[in-house]
Amino acid sequence: MRRILIVDDDSAVQVSLQLLLKQAGYEARCCDEPQQALQALAAGPFDLILQDMNFSLRTSGEEGLALLAAVRAAHPALPVLLMTAWGSIALAVKGMQAGAANFFTKPWDNAQLLELVRTTLAAVPQQGNDGPTRADLDRQFDFTGIIGEHPKLLRVLATIGQVAATRAPVLILGESGCGKELVADAIHRNSPRAALAPVKINMGAVTPSLFESEMFGHVKGAFTDARSDRRGHFATANGSTLFLDEIGELQRPDQVKLLRVLQDQTFTPVGASRSEQADVRVVSATNRELAEMVADGSFREDLFYRLNLITIRLPALRERRSDIPLLARHILGTLAHNYGLPPASVTPAAMEWLVAQQWPGNIRQLRQTLERTMLLAGRPLLDKPDFIGASAHEEGGSQRLGVDGMTLDQVERLMIGKAMEQHQGNITRVATALGLSRAALYRRLERHGMGSAPAGE
Repeated sequence: MRRILIVDDDSAVQVSLQLLLKQAGYEARCCDEPQQALQALAAGPFDLILQDMNFSLRTSGEEGLALLAAVRAAHPALPVLLMTAWGSIALAVKGMQAGAANFFTKPWDNAQLLELVRTTLAAVPQQGNDGPTRADLDRQFDFTGIIGEHPKLLRVLATIGQVAATRAPVLILGESGCGKELVADAIHRNSPRAALAPVKINMGAVTPSLFESEMFGHVKGAFTDARSDRRGHFATANGSTLFLDEIGELQRPDQVKLLRVLQDQTFTPVGASRSEQADVRVVSATNRELAEMVADGSFREDLFYRLNLITIRLPALRERRSDIPLLARHILGTLAHNYGLPPASVTPAAMEWLVAQQWPGNIRQLRQTLERTMLLAGRPLLDKPDFIGASAHEEGGSQRLGVDGMTLDQVERLMIGKAMEQHQGNITRVATALGLSRAALYRRLERHGMGSAPAGE
């Protein structure tokens, strides 16, 4: 039986949580203050902590953060769910940055809290159990395209397996290039909705003027150029999964419109007189910290809670360096097949160099480095000097390459490519850096063969 420690100085909260957890099949113990909690942890193993942020009249959250730090130091693998009052989101942000697994607000929704507890426990092994191996997980689920065996990645995969069969909304957090879309695909592929294709939307590419038409559709004559009825993304995703990528780029006025639909799964096409209903499972992703955006007022708190019932935080590539050899071999095999070249491999010295790099662009940057080196080296066995030379070629190319003899289109393509690399493919930041709207940037990407503009742009 999983053991859960409740740390809160409010007896009513203790009783409510203990009863809820016991009814769900967990063993729950309560503590009033931090020192008592640390003594309980020293006396016996626990699988999860539900911890308040304040234990006196002080409301700064310092007591909770101090307890969290002590727990992390003594029990680094023990997950902690923080309790915060509604509106105290800034404290939750600090707690997440300090190592908390997640947080929930008081008052809480019983069903949502139990789902959060289940998924958090699913991501960590029981006491005395090392947890599932990659082979164990692959026997139960389809994780095609997700390469690696690092414990942090295995915890992510275990969580995917636990939540895929539900309709709970999932928020995927992680740096650019670390594979958030692959995780969204895995959630859908292992769900009862897998028979239907998922619908994927880049929210940063949907302009505010087209948001309602794109998401909810429109009827003929609803506005100029509406020459026929058009199904929106919610209608298309009925019975399937709607993946909202770059959700952090959604403008605040459009956040209200999205929230209304998520609350009751009904929407009204632009110009229509009747609402429609859609059974949609929402998975969203962002490389931004939505909790921080809530704290500074740029993202609605109610929408945040609607999206993040389950949060999956992907580790950066530098956090799972032991997976780099597996990723490199897989990527080189794929590249060789795509280019019609002989299978490629790297020397031990080259692999050591790859593992030592920081990879701020994560797996996307690793793939670009392998692809560039393989093409420039022109041979199947890649050594350390090949990678160093290819990197120098990339870094020095912009300095050595002038615009003499280049057409305007070639210069434009060069500048867009450099901006895409600098901002790791973030469309909003690239557009801002180049002084373009997102729509204008997408049109240029399409013209230069660097990507396709979404419908409606």
